[in-house]
Amino acid sequence: MRLFNKIFQGDRVIWMVIAMLTLMSLMAVYSATGTYANVRYEGNNTYVLLRHAVTLLLGLGAVYVTHLLKYTYYSRLFQIAFWISVPLLAYTLFFGADINEAQRSIHIYGVSFQSSDFAKVALIGYLARELAVRQNEIKDFKTAFVPLMLPVLVVVGLIFPENFSTAGILFASCMVLLFVGRINMKYLMVFFACALVAMSIYIIIVLNVAEDKGRTGAWGQRIESFVGKFKSDEGKTEEEIAREENAEDFQALQSKIAIAGGGLIGKAPGRSTQRNYLPHPYSDFIFAIIVEEYGLLGGAFVVMLYLILLYRAIRIIVMKPQSFGGFVAFGLAFMIVMQAMVNMGVATGIFPVTGQPLPFVSMGGTSLLFTGCAFGVILSVSKEINNNNNNESNNELATTESDN
Repeated sequence: MRLFNKIFQGDRVIWMVIAMLTLMSLMAVYSATGTYANVRYEGNNTYVLLRHAVTLLLGLGAVYVTHLLKYTYYSRLFQIAFWISVPLLAYTLFFGADINEAQRSIHIYGVSFQSSDFAKVALIGYLARELAVRQNEIKDFKTAFVPLMLPVLVVVGLIFPENFSTAGILFASCMVLLFVGRINMKYLMVFFACALVAMSIYIIIVLNVAEDKGRTGAWGQRIESFVGKFKSDEGKTEEEIAREENAEDFQALQSKIAIAGGGLIGKAPGRSTQRNYLPHPYSDFIFAIIVEEYGLLGGAFVVMLYLILLYRAIRIIVMKPQSFGGFVAFGLAFMIVMQAMVNMGVATGIFPVTGQPLPFVSMGGTSLLFTGCAFGVILSVSKEINNNNNNESNNELATTESDN
C-alpha cells in the first residue's frame, strides 16, 4: 500500500474516478465500434480497441506525468500555454482542416490536433493564475475585471465561429470560476448579458445575411430541429409533419431508442443494437451505448463518477481558498464535469446535438490527452495538500512525544 501511495500520489478518490472512467471507456468503445470497424478496418474490432487502448495509455501517461510536477510550476506554464494557444486558435480558424464541415483541427507532422482542447485547459489555468495574483484588488474594474475578461473574450471568440458548443462550455466555466474568484458580481452579470446579446446578433446576421453560413448554419438547423419538437402540429399538413420528423436529428432519435432499450440493468455488455444505427456511437453518443448495455444503473454510475470529481475539487478549493491551486483544480474539474453533462444531456434529448465527447470515455486523441493533463494538474494540487497535512500530523506527533 505504501508503494502504491508513493507511485500514485494525491487524492486516491480522484485516482479511483480516473480508473473507473478508463475501464468504462475500454468496454464501451469496444462494443460501440463494431460497425466502424466493419467499414474502416474490414471488421477488425480488435485493432480499433488496441488503438483506443494506446490513446488511453497516452492519456493516463499525461495524468501521471503532470501529477508528479509541483502544481506551483503550472502557474508560469499556463501563462506560456495561453499565449501559445491564441495564435494556434487563429491559425485553426482560418486554415484548419475540415472535419464534419468544421475547421476544428490542424495537422502537425501528420497528426491531427484540435487546438481548442489545448486552449480550454490553458485558459482555465491562466485565469486561475490571474485570479490568485489579483485577489487584493479583485473588486476593481480596471485592475482586475478587464485584465481577466480580455483573455476570455479572445479565446472564446476564436473558438466560437467554428465550435459553438466548446465555446459555450468554456465561457460558462470561466464565468463560474470568476464568480468563485470573487469578481464583482455586478460587472460579471453585465458582461454575461452583453456577451449573450453579441452572440445573438452575430448568429442572426450570419443566418440571414451571409451566403456561406458555415457552422452557424449547422447550429441554426440543430436548434430549430430541437425547438420544433415542442411545437404543436396543429394546422400543419401531413407532408409538413413528415418533413419535420425527418429533419429531426437522426442521431438524437437513435440515442433515445438506445436509452429506452436499456431499461434498469441494460442488455449486457456487447449486446447493443443501436450502435449499428447511431452515427459516432463511440464518441458523441457513447453515453447512450453505456445506458443501453448497462442500464439506468450503469448510466447513473457514470454520472456519479463525474459528480465525485467535482466534489473532490470543491474540497480542494475549500482547503486552499483564494489560491492558484484551489482555483485551477476547481476550474478544470468544473469544465470536465460540465462537458460530461452536456454530452449526456444530448444523448438523453435535453440539449440539441453538440458533438461534445464524454471526457475520458469517448474515443478520441487530443481530447483524451488534454483531459488527462487536466486530471494530472488537479491531482498535483491534491498531492501538495496531502503532503502538507502529513507534515502537520508528523509535527504534532513529534511535539507530543517531546512533551512526554
